[in-house]
Amino acid sequence: MANKNYDELAKQIVANVGGAENVISLVHCATRLRFRVADSSKVNKEKLKQTEHVITVVEAGGQIQVVIGNAVGDVYNTIIRVTNVKSGDEGGNDTEVKDKNLINLFMSTVSGIFAPTLGAMAGAGLLKGLLILCTTMGWLTKDMGTYRILFAAADGIFTFLPLFLAYTSAKKFNADLFVSVGIASALVYPNLTAAFSAKEALTFLGIPVVLVSYTSSVIPIILSVYVLSKLEKGLKKILPGVIKNIFTPLISLAVMVPATYLVIGPIADYAGKVLAGGYMTIVGVNPIIAGFVLGLIWPAAVMFGLHWGFVPIVINNITQYGRDTLFTITGPNNFAQAGATLGVFLKTKDKKVKDIAGPAAISAVLAGITEPAIYGITLKYKKPFFIGAFFSGIAGAITAAVGAGAPALLGTSLLTLTGYIGVGFTGFCVACAIAYIGSAICTYLFGFDDSMLLDDNKTTAAAVTEEVHDEFIKSPVGGSLIALSEVPDEVFASGTLGQGVAVIPDSGTIFAPCSGKVITAYPHAVGIRTNLGAEVFVHIGIDTVKLGGKYFELQVKDGDEVKDGDILIKADMESLKAEGYNVTTMVLVTNSRDYEEIVPSTSKQATAGDIVLNCISRK
Repeated sequence: MANKNYDELAKQIVANVGGAENVISLVHCATRLRFRVADSSKVNKEKLKQTEHVITVVEAGGQIQVVIGNAVGDVYNTIIRVTNVKSGDEGGNDTEVKDKNLINLFMSTVSGIFAPTLGAMAGAGLLKGLLILCTTMGWLTKDMGTYRILFAAADGIFTFLPLFLAYTSAKKFNADLFVSVGIASALVYPNLTAAFSAKEALTFLGIPVVLVSYTSSVIPIILSVYVLSKLEKGLKKILPGVIKNIFTPLISLAVMVPATYLVIGPIADYAGKVLAGGYMTIVGVNPIIAGFVLGLIWPAAVMFGLHWGFVPIVINNITQYGRDTLFTITGPNNFAQAGATLGVFLKTKDKKVKDIAGPAAISAVLAGITEPAIYGITLKYKKPFFIGAFFSGIAGAITAAVGAGAPALLGTSLLTLTGYIGVGFTGFCVACAIAYIGSAICTYLFGFDDSMLLDDNKTTAAAVTEEVHDEFIKSPVGGSLIALSEVPDEVFASGTLGQGVAVIPDSGTIFAPCSGKVITAYPHAVGIRTNLGAEVFVHIGIDTVKLGGKYFELQVKDGDEVKDGDILIKADMESLKAEGYNVTTMVLVTNSRDYEEIVPSTSKQATAGDIVLNCISRK
């Protein structure tokens, strides 16, 4: 996603999820926008999937998940800036949504609380890994000031995690943000953490206090904020308006801090120990089988966006044992899917598939971001996905057998391997290598061939039109003709979006190059599906999406029937040029692979209505 201006993309996404009024809440994780909507029937999934820069759309865990990839943070921020969608859960209180599906309710709650913190925790985890490498290699020692300051940066987030979760939980449960953080601060207050370390006997109004270490804890503060949200709602109903703003926080703090220390905290701490102990027991009974099953099913969990639902278990494991093995066991899946995608990249001769597979494989192995690989390649062609899942299971079994783990929340990739230095590290590296190399080799040998592309194209074409036929496409504007390869934009020049031709226009009136139905209509670009099956896309200029419609007058809308020669767009070309924009206009056949050949005109000049493309169908 080379274009750093996502204004138009943000508006398209929000419009296709039913508009800002249909959005209850929006958060994002490492690669996905996670929408909680009021009415899922208003969501246009097919149009979302066809939107440029959207990898795919998944409905799971009670959410509409729009997979963007590495630029998800920028797209999220743009949505908040240019639309009426509110950040986090400010758009509404999910707890008030009458969702009877407990799994959906659990997933939306977990993602709402943890997703906003994942970037910071992942960065801190990676920094911990680098510090482990530095101390292992003897570059730093733990008593050095450099190490201590960097370790504070890496460990501070985890030590004071209750404060972060208090904030996100308050947004999720509609509780007072700063009272919630105040409760969390009381749980990690130095005087009381020291009392825990010294094993002091404390009482509150004569009631014995069971002291628990709340640093790095997860469950106690989440439950406390949930109870706080109910308490505040009750107080606001009974307190007079003149004292409500002062006495609600006063009573909330005076009640919730003791209640957490006396009741909520000890119960939640016990539940956390049971959860961690239960997980360790399951893995301990037969680590090889448990590891294989976890590794095998993990790609499916990633596919549906359910993997982040395990974050509370991971953090709880770190709190209880100082390390986690769950995300370590499932980590090699990133290498497995990367390897399967690499196998497709090496095997295919199709340039479009290579253009998708190459970056996706690199993203998965270097950054641990597997969604582009899964949705763009392995799941699309099925066999690579299952090969990757099998080797993920093999690697999971090895990882569980050697007992590898990590002291922080880490996404597994080449860049984060140092974070796993410790028990079982060598075995873990071997497992990742087997997952990567095994998936790549098996996919290359028998998991993929280009005949799958033909089957895929036929399936896609059948869903849209019965058959494509020979067809001529005309120039939408007069001007100089140049080959698509000469366009100064890599995406257009490479033919990734389809074969075609480009025109350096001599006027600003853009006509329909064919007859058919408008399937996409943007201020600067229009897509038309003809009655004979061609999908023709006219795009005015390079990076003109940044203008958000300025200097363009769109004359059609989605669903319109147009005839050859009808006006599509009126553009102020002189103003575009004055602002430094290249106005070269592309005419593409986006379903080029459905044709035997797309033959561009050899002329150097064209007038509007001249034939510039000959689409030759397979006989």
